[in-house]
Amino acid sequence: MKEKIRIASGQGFWGDLIEAPYNQVTKGNVDYLVMDYLAEVTMSILQKQKNKNPKLGYARDLPELMQRILPVCIEKKIKVITNGGGVNAEACAEAILQVAKSLSIKDLKVAVVLGDNIKDNIDSVISSGCELNNMETGESILKVKDKILSANVYFGAMPIVQSLTQGADIVITGRTTDTGLTLAPMIYEFGWKETDYNLLSAGTIAGHILECGGQASGGNFLGDWKSIPNLEEIGFPIAEASPDGEIIITKHESLGGRVSFETIAEQLVYEIGDPKKYITPDCVADFTSVQLNEIAPNRVKVFGITGAEPTEFYKVSCSYSDGYSASGSLTYSWPEALTKARAADKILRSRLQKLNLEFDEIHTDLIGYDACHGPLAVQIEEDKINEVMLRVSVRGKDFNSIERFGKEIAPLILTGPPGVTGFAGGRPKPSEVVAYWPALIPKKLVKPEVKIFSLKDIL
Repeated sequence: MKEKIRIASGQGFWGDLIEAPYNQVTKGNVDYLVMDYLAEVTMSILQKQKNKNPKLGYARDLPELMQRILPVCIEKKIKVITNGGGVNAEACAEAILQVAKSLSIKDLKVAVVLGDNIKDNIDSVISSGCELNNMETGESILKVKDKILSANVYFGAMPIVQSLTQGADIVITGRTTDTGLTLAPMIYEFGWKETDYNLLSAGTIAGHILECGGQASGGNFLGDWKSIPNLEEIGFPIAEASPDGEIIITKHESLGGRVSFETIAEQLVYEIGDPKKYITPDCVADFTSVQLNEIAPNRVKVFGITGAEPTEFYKVSCSYSDGYSASGSLTYSWPEALTKARAADKILRSRLQKLNLEFDEIHTDLIGYDACHGPLAVQIEEDKINEVMLRVSVRGKDFNSIERFGKEIAPLILTGPPGVTGFAGGRPKPSEVVAYWPALIPKKLVKPEVKIFSLKDIL
C-alpha cells in the first residue's frame, strides 16, 4: 500500500482551460489525472452528435489532449480517469488508442465503463415498476417519454476501481459522478472497503473539491479575488490522499492561483444541497463534519470527515425536448439609454401581442442595468448610464411563433427609439429547448460493465 497518492484535477467541465491538464502532468509529480467533462445538458448534446454519427458522442477534445500528454503519462506512470466518454465511451477509447498507435505506444490498456445509458431501455425499466418519477414534481416519465433525448445513470467509483484492478492505464466512463473520479484511485490504492463509509466520504469530499477545476484554487473566488496571483496560468488543485482518509489540497508551486482555507471552504459549499446528506452512489457524506487547517501556503488539510451507507438508488439524469427559444438584442446609447431600451421593449411586446403569437414566456434583460440582479439591482441615475443592451428572449412550443419573433428585432432599428446599434449576425433563429428530468432508479435494475481495450482491438 502506498503511503500517499497525488490526484490532479485536469478539467472542471467540457470547454475548460485547455492547458490545465498538460500543466498538471508536466509541472510536477502526480499519480493520477482526473478530468470531469460532463454536465446534464452535455449528455443531450453528445447524444444528438451520436445520433448523427455513430462514431461521435464523446468529448472530442480528449484525443487531441492525449496526443500531447500521453507520452508524459507513460513516462511518469500517470493514470488518467475521465467521464469524457459521454454516451460513446467505446468510440472514445478507440480514438485514444489510435493516438497511441500514432505515437508508437504499444502497451496501453484503456478501460471503458458502460451501462449508464438507459435511453433505449426505458420501457423495460417502466415495466419493472419504476416510472422514473421526477424528483421535483413527482410526475411519471411517461409524460415526456416520447420526447426524451438522453437518459443516463450516475455510477460511482466502483466500476473505475474494477477498471484499475484490471490494469487500466486510462479509464473512460460515461455519466459517472464527478466525485467518483477522485474517490476511485483512493479505494484502489489503499484497499478501502465498500463499507468504510468515513473513508469513502473523505474521498468523496476530496472529489467535490477537485471537480470544478480551478474554482478551488482561486478561480471564480468571491473573497479577495484581486489578490489571487497569476490567474492567467492558474494551477488546478491536487489532492494528496493518505490511507487514513486525511487529504491535503495543494497545487504545483510554479503555477498561479491560490489554495487557502477560504478558496477550499467556498468550493465545499458549492452545489451540495443538504450538507449533512451529500448523497452519492458510494456513500452519504456529512459536510458538517469537515475540518480545514491551512498548514502552509497552498496546502490545506481536510480531515475529520464522517459519512454513512449509500441509498439503494442511483440518480438518473434525463433530458427531453421542450419546445423552442430565441433571443435578440439591441444596444441603446446615451442620452436616455435606459428609457429608450424600455420603450423599445414595450413596442416589441405590443407588436408580438397584435400578431397573436404563442409563447410560454417572454423575458427581458436590460444588460448594464439589471440583467444580473433583476429587481435587486441598484437604481442608477439615467444620465450616468452610457449604454444599455436590450435582450429579449422568448420560449414556447410553437416553432412558427418563435421564428416570427426573430423577424421583429431588426425593424426596431428604424421604427423605434433612436441611438441604437449592436444588431449583427442576422435574425435570431429558433433553437431547441432541452429540459431536465431528474429521477431515481433502484440499483438492482442497472449494472455497470467494464471492458478493457488495447491496440490489438483496433488493428
